[in-house]
Order: sequence, then C-alpha cells, then structure tokens
Amino acid sequence: MRLHPFLYLLFNKILPHSLFWLGVFVFYSYFFEESKGIIPNPHSFSAFLMPVTIGTTYTVNYFLIPKYLLKKKYTMFSLYSIYTLILSAFAIVISIFYGLIFMNALQYDQMVPLSKSLIFTMVAVYLVVLLISAFKLLKHNYSSAAKNKELENKILLAQLKLKEQELQYLKMQIHPHFLFNTLNTLYGYALKKSEETPEMILKLSNLLDYLLYQVDKPMVSLTNEIAHIKDYIDLEKMRFHDSLYVELDIPDMEPCIYIAPMLLIPFVENSFKHGNRAGNKLRIYISLKTETDQIHFKVKNSYNSKDSITEKGGIGLANLQKRLDLLYPDNYTFGVNKDEEWFEINLILNHQKLKSNG
Repeated sequence: MRLHPFLYLLFNKILPHSLFWLGVFVFYSYFFEESKGIIPNPHSFSAFLMPVTIGTTYTVNYFLIPKYLLKKKYTMFSLYSIYTLILSAFAIVISIFYGLIFMNALQYDQMVPLSKSLIFTMVAVYLVVLLISAFKLLKHNYSSAAKNKELENKILLAQLKLKEQELQYLKMQIHPHFLFNTLNTLYGYALKKSEETPEMILKLSNLLDYLLYQVDKPMVSLTNEIAHIKDYIDLEKMRFHDSLYVELDIPDMEPCIYIAPMLLIPFVENSFKHGNRAGNKLRIYISLKTETDQIHFKVKNSYNSKDSITEKGGIGLANLQKRLDLLYPDNYTFGVNKDEEWFEINLILNHQKLKSNG
C-alpha cells in the first residue's frame, strides 16, 4: 500500500527529525547540567542553542557536503566551511549572550561571564554537527558501495549473458558442420546400398543423442566424450575405407573427470576436414592422457604445406579457441605446430573432478 505524499513526508522526514532534535535538546540539558555553576537553568539555555545548532547542521549536511565535498570540490568546501564556522560561532555567541540575559531577567550584574560558558557551548554545538556529518558520510559511503555492488552485479550478469549467447552461437556453428559431414557420408552409403549403412545409422543416432541432449549440459564425463569421438572416427573410417589410417592412444579414464560437452570432437573433425593424404592415405594420430588435474590432448594429421588450412564456411580453430576462452578462461594452453608434412594441435586443459552419479 502506497502512503499519501504528506504521510510519507511525515513518517520518513518530519517525525524522525523532530525526535532526533528532541534527543539533542535532552543531551544539551544533560551536558550543561553537568556544568553547574557555569550555565544556570540549562533547559532554557538549551532552547536558545537549538536554532543555531539546527541551522549549522543542516547547512553542513544538506549544502556543503553534497554540493562540494561529495563532488570533490575541496577548495570550495574548505572556503565555505570556514564561512560557516565563523557565522555559526558568531550565532553561538549571540545565543549565549541573549540567553544569559533572558535567564537573568535583564539583570546584567547577575550574568555569568561569557568566557565561562563559551567553550562548553561551542563544544556541545560542534559535537552534534560533527556526529551528524560523520553519520551522513557513513550513510553515503554505504549507499554508494551498495549501488556500486548492484551495478557491478548487473555488469557481470550482462557479461555472463553475452558470453552465454556467444557460446550458443559458437555451438550453432559446430552442429551444422558436424551433421553435414556425417549425413553426407551416410548419403553415399545409402546410394551404394552398403551393408554397413545400418551400423552407420546406429552410430549416427548415438552422436545425435549426444549432440541434442548432452551438449546443453554444462559438463559431461570425459569417458562420454571419448566414446563419441570413437563413434565419429568409426563413421569416418566407413567413408574413407582404405585411404585412412587412424591411431588412437587413449587409455581408460576415471569416470569422475568432467569437461564441457563437444569440446574435443571438433578438433578431431577438423583433422579429417583439412588433413591431406600422405601418399595414398590420410594419417591421423590422436592421444589423450590425464595427469593430476590436467588433460593432455593431441591431434596430428598429415598435411600438405601447399594447401591452405583456412576455413570455408566451417568452424575453424579460431572458433574452437573462442569456446575455450569462454569455457576455460586462464585454465588451458593451446598450441599449433606445423611443417611441410604434419599439422598438430596440442591442448592442455585443467579439468574438474566430480563424484560419479552412478
């Protein structure tokens, strides 16, 4: 329920301020009561000091601090603070003078000397001003810190969403290319009515399951990724027949090692797409090993230096490295080596170990 503007002003501004200044009045009465013999009738004297205290406090906290100090106009703040100090000191002297006269019923000969009361009065007034100013600055700092934190969180959230969108875009680039190559191979087998077509369809269905249902998971087991790498290689062996030689050096892996899905398969796919036959065979060597908290992955394929390894509408190594930047920032090392006959990629990845669910 939204309060009426007047009620909002009453409960959030007028009433709290009134209660606070009532507390200051009580403080003054107690402060000057402790100074018996110097300030007679402390309650009446405190009433004389309230206007100058309120005026000085509001001038500092609602004019000097927000207009000059918080805007880092330190010279102007210092200058106007001196003006305020001089004027407030003069107002305090006047308040003391007329307050003492009033309390002594205009009997000048019975007045307490001004010098005896001046120091106590100024201490009381400026103590209130300083305490409120300190509270105002602390409140501002806390509010600024909260706003900065909220702004930082919004920026981080926006960056995260941007990274997620970029990652989805990169995945979309991978999927069509991956499917196109595989379906193209399957099409060739279907035309020849090969007996290997059913086996090829089965392996393709496994890959599609991985592609459609596992790839959106944040992490998958390394053993799962390896199984689909082997399925992909089997499909390519059916396509290349005797013109392909693949050597796998992949020992059994712990089931608790997890990586991002479809992270390694594109590197294998890249070697098939851009490798060149050495003699009458395309030669590919793939090794994957784990050491402590790292995965060492290497793909090496035969290569003709006269042919360019640039992408023509495909995913490319640049795409794959962007995925690594997004998924494993500062947690991977990637290198490319090539000579006249071989093209090799080396990836060292800091992996996660998670408890197996089954």
